[in-house]
Amino acid sequence: MSRTTSRTPQSYDEIVRETVVDPDSSVRPTLAQEQAAREGYRAFDPEERALQDRIARTLSAAGPSVAGVTAEVSRDLVRLRGRVADVATLRLIEDLVAGIPGVDTIHDQVVVGSPAARDAS
Repeated sequence: MSRTTSRTPQSYDEIVRETVVDPDSSVRPTLAQEQAAREGYRAFDPEERALQDRIARTLSAAGPSVAGVTAEVSRDLVRLRGRVADVATLRLIEDLVAGIPGVDTIHDQVVVGSPAARDAS
């Protein structure tokens, strides 16, 4: 028996009802799975993982002044994000990361200044 009708389905649920013999609602993602899908997942290859680890060790050894800075690695590109108190700390971070073998390009998205100073202006 054919399910063809002259009317075009208007919603996803109508399409499923007309095309899937017995839709199984048990395969719907959990809330945690939906959140993970929104955040995205990116698998590192071994070289990227090693570079990420070297950068993390270097930043943690630099002291508490850089505790708010994170690094995201994509091949030989490093994206720095976070907040530091002054320009000298920013330059220190850039110099440290640039000196790590495997780092070719740095995209610096670090903000200089405290959140209180920004809110006061």
